[in-house]
Amino acid sequence: MASRHHHILLQIFVLSALATTALSLSPYYYQNICPQALPTIKKVVEAAVYKERRMGASLLRLHFHDCFVNGCDGSILLDPTSTIDSEKNAIPNQNSARGFEVIDQIKAEVDKICGRPVVSCADILAVASRDSVVALGGPSWKVRLGRRDSTTASRSQAERDIPSPFMDLPALINNFKNQGLNQKDLVALSGGHSIGFAQCFTFRNRVYNATNIDPAFAKQRQATCPRIGGNNNLSPLDPTSASFDTAYFNNLVKKRGLLVSDQALFSGGSTDDLVKIYSSNPEAFWNDFADSMIKMGNIKPLTGNQGQIRVNCRKVNW
Repeated sequence: MASRHHHILLQIFVLSALATTALSLSPYYYQNICPQALPTIKKVVEAAVYKERRMGASLLRLHFHDCFVNGCDGSILLDPTSTIDSEKNAIPNQNSARGFEVIDQIKAEVDKICGRPVVSCADILAVASRDSVVALGGPSWKVRLGRRDSTTASRSQAERDIPSPFMDLPALINNFKNQGLNQKDLVALSGGHSIGFAQCFTFRNRVYNATNIDPAFAKQRQATCPRIGGNNNLSPLDPTSASFDTAYFNNLVKKRGLLVSDQALFSGGSTDDLVKIYSSNPEAFWNDFADSMIKMGNIKPLTGNQGQIRVNCRKVNW
């Protein structure tokens, strides 16, 4: 009996610890510290997206790839050094992760208006991803804030934990489950592929060899992705790659998902129904996407005295 009582107490402790971590983030964290922080981030993001629509997708992807590697701690922004095995050099990020200069610009502007470094790079990523989605016509949500920045990075962890474009549905479900995310989060967050592009090497095998693909769509994509060469040639992830909408899900229903991991969401499995709902109900997608972005943003944040507020997002403070 005592053992069972101890076990229940332990469970309560773990759950309360998780709740405390999530609750320690607040949409109002900078309200008194630096009320101009969020408007400043929004202004820089809007200018960057106006200059290049694709940048919105790139900034959203940075936050996603940051959160999936040891939590949302800005580790993806650290440049390689003798002690930092940079996540920028990990296979999912190398020659594809971009937008670092925009983050640098945001950091400079925010620190200037706040008078000192009070806004973390991890929080900048979280807010910039939201502002990017809004700038491309998507939903808004209240970003929970108060994350601090890591002093380490892990290329090997990035290669293990960032989902691959070649994953099938069971692998994707398991990958998200490891982050505390469920199947609804998987499908909703995959809807981030409503914006942006993919490189030829990530979808070549699918457009030449897959059977669950619309032949006309495959032929269209083969035009910009030859069997040999052209690895970095870009194709849009959906037909309206500069607008945040439900075309991505409509494409999946028509077997026009660009990546294996896209079409896996509509392939006779447990996520088919959700894809159908999102394809015909933009409001349901928007609401679930916003909820899942908040949930993803709560993955293992550093708070309180953990980590640091970096002066330069690319370097650890010494």
